[in-house]
Amino acid sequence: MTENLNKSVVEKMWAALSAMDWEVMKSCMHPDIHYEDVPSDDPGADGPENCVKRLKIAFDHLQKQEQITHHLAAEGDVVFLDHTEKWTFTSGETAAHRFVTMHEMKDGLVYRWSDFWDMQKFVGQFPDWFLEEMMKASADDFTD
Repeated sequence: MTENLNKSVVEKMWAALSAMDWEVMKSCMHPDIHYEDVPSDDPGADGPENCVKRLKIAFDHLQKQEQITHHLAAEGDVVFLDHTEKWTFTSGETAAHRFVTMHEMKDGLVYRWSDFWDMQKFVGQFPDWFLEEMMKASADDFTD
């Protein structure tokens, strides 16, 4: 795939995430995808279904998630996205944080997805009720 096509798949995946369109999002993922939040202790998720399960643990408590893209760069089968995510919780509170995400492409789909971010800075903005909900989840919720 060309770098421009790789970038377009990444853009499509992130637009689907903001729309919480899980089927379109999964269509951008390689069957063997591995998704991880690098600063997190959890093992990440493997496969499109488990990636969505993992995302929905948090996203089921959001009214919306907005993306601001600062930079999108590709070299070969690697696409880097520098972006800010703004979360609006179902209770109205908001949290915004800047991320850098590395996507490794395979067969025209996202094969590796690694988010790099300052966990303390982002999580420090979350409402207490949301943190309590997140504490109920474990890696067993998004692994086969």
